[in-house]
Amino acid sequence: MEIYDAIHRRRDVRGEFTGEPIPRDVLDRVLEAAHAAPSVGLSQPWDFVLVGDPGIRRAFHEHVQSERAAFAATLTGAAAERFARIKIDGILESSLSVVVTYDPERGGPAVLGRHAIADAGLYSVCLAIQNLWLAATAEGLGVGWVSFYREPHLRGLLGIPEAIRPVAWLCLGPVTHLEPVPDLERHGWRRRRPLDAAVHHDRWREPAG
Repeated sequence: MEIYDAIHRRRDVRGEFTGEPIPRDVLDRVLEAAHAAPSVGLSQPWDFVLVGDPGIRRAFHEHVQSERAAFAATLTGAAAERFARIKIDGILESSLSVVVTYDPERGGPAVLGRHAIADAGLYSVCLAIQNLWLAATAEGLGVGWVSFYREPHLRGLLGIPEAIRPVAWLCLGPVTHLEPVPDLERHGWRRRRPLDAAVHHDRWREPAG
């Protein structure tokens, strides 16, 4: 698959997982792509926790449902109706979960390039996640990023050390299809912002109107 095809076909998958196993060579390629991401000071501050245990996944799903309900309680009217249509069961339905973490002490104490931007290491982890996502798309897999969780809860569930930050719980696996339109657009949650509204020349400009 061409890189531009993978970029534009990539979706945050919620309801299309088949649950079929991921071939080991495919999983290895996807993880190698993630591990090949650029990182500040070549610190490679990420780790990948592969979660296949059904009990752990059920426990995390229960926590996510609780957090989802808390968020839903803040919504009213049309927003509440739109949110109710957005599914998050990939935790249980996907083949595998991958938790990507950030170690701020990796490559320290002096990390080249992080002197003035403390979050540069965190940005590096996000690049690894994007690499994983695009590679998975190119392999015909779906990825869903779960964000309804409290970091201390996930840290305790997986035995992650206090100094390590869990950045993303990713649902990964074969899918029946990738939707042509992203879910949040398809369900009317928000419309995509056009590129020309995001591009500035030389100085910041406030949007017209």
